[in-house]
Amino acid sequence: MSFEYVREIPQPKEILTALPLSNDLVAVKKQQDRDIRSVFTGETDKLLLIIGPCSAHDEGAVCDYISRLAKVQAEVKDRIIIIPRIYTNKPRTTGIGYKGMAHQPNLQEEPNIVEGINAIRRMHLRALKESHLPAADEMLYPGNYPYLEDVLSYVAVGARSVENQAHRLTCSGLDVPVGMKNPTSGDNEVTLNSIQASQAPHVFSYNRWEVKTSGNPLTHAVLRGAVDHHGLAVPNYHYEDLVMFAEAYKKRGLANPAIIVDTNHSNSNKKYAEQPRIAKEVMQSRQHSTLLKEMIKGFMIESFIEEGSQKVTENVYGKSITDPCLGWKDSEKLIRDLAGMM
Repeated sequence: MSFEYVREIPQPKEILTALPLSNDLVAVKKQQDRDIRSVFTGETDKLLLIIGPCSAHDEGAVCDYISRLAKVQAEVKDRIIIIPRIYTNKPRTTGIGYKGMAHQPNLQEEPNIVEGINAIRRMHLRALKESHLPAADEMLYPGNYPYLEDVLSYVAVGARSVENQAHRLTCSGLDVPVGMKNPTSGDNEVTLNSIQASQAPHVFSYNRWEVKTSGNPLTHAVLRGAVDHHGLAVPNYHYEDLVMFAEAYKKRGLANPAIIVDTNHSNSNKKYAEQPRIAKEVMQSRQHSTLLKEMIKGFMIESFIEEGSQKVTENVYGKSITDPCLGWKDSEKLIRDLAGMM
C-alpha cells in the first residue's frame, strides 16, 4: 500500500472531554452567536470585521493580537462586531508548504496531526477565555469540524473548496454563519450554487455516520477576487461588480442574502497595504446603492501585529509566515475609520 498509517486520531468526544469549554464561556459564545446572527438576518445594521492573520502559527502572538482587538472592540461595539481570524488550516495551491497549525503545530518539528488538533483547540479556548471575542476558522477538512464546533462562531470555505460536495453538505448542518468564497476563476454561479446547496437539507455520509441536516440559512458569499487564464488578479469589489453580483444573488431567492468582501487575496493582488483603501471604497459604494447597503455585511481582512510576511526560518514575533498582512497600527486605524463611516 502507498499509505503509511502513522498514528490513529482520537475521536472528537475524546478531545472535547480532555479540553472542555467551561460553562461561563458557553454562555459568552451563545451571546456572540446571537449578535452575529442578527447581522445576517437584518435585525441590526452593525458591520462585521473578520480580521486576523492569514494563518495562526503562533499561539502566543495570536492571543496577544486578539487581546488588542478586544480593546478596540470595546470602543466600537455599537457599530462593529469583530470576529478574529484564527485560521488553523492553510490551503496550498500546489499542495506544498506549511499547511497550518492543525497539520504542523511546531514549526521546528515534523507534522503531527494528533498534536495539531490538540494545539488548535487549546489556542481557540485560550483566545476565547482571554478576549471573549468570537472566532472564525477555515474549513479545509470537513471531518475536523467537530473538534472545534463548540468554539467557532464563523466558518469560511475557501476558493479551492467551494465546489466540493463534502464542504457544501457539511456546512448545511452548521448552526453558525458560513462564508462561501468565490472560486479562483471568479465564477459567480459557482458561489451561488454553493450557497444554495448549503442552505438546503441533506442526507449524506459524514465521519462514518449517515447524517441528516436541516440546511444552514446563514450561508452567504465572500468575494475575494479572481485569477484569469493569464494568471492575473481580477478584483470583484468595485461598485459595478458588487451590484451585478448582488442582483444575481437576489434573483436566487436564497435566505438572508449577504456579502462579505475579502480585501486581500486577488482583490488586492496580495498587496496587503491596499486593504484599507479597498474597504473604504466598498463602504462608499454602500452609500450609493440601497441594495449594496442591505447586502454587504462586512469585510474579511488579513492583519497581524507586524506588517508583511516572513520566511518560516526568520522567527519574527507576530508576523505572518504565509500571505502578507496589514500591521497592527494600520489595522487599528482601519477599524476606527470604518466605525466612523457607519
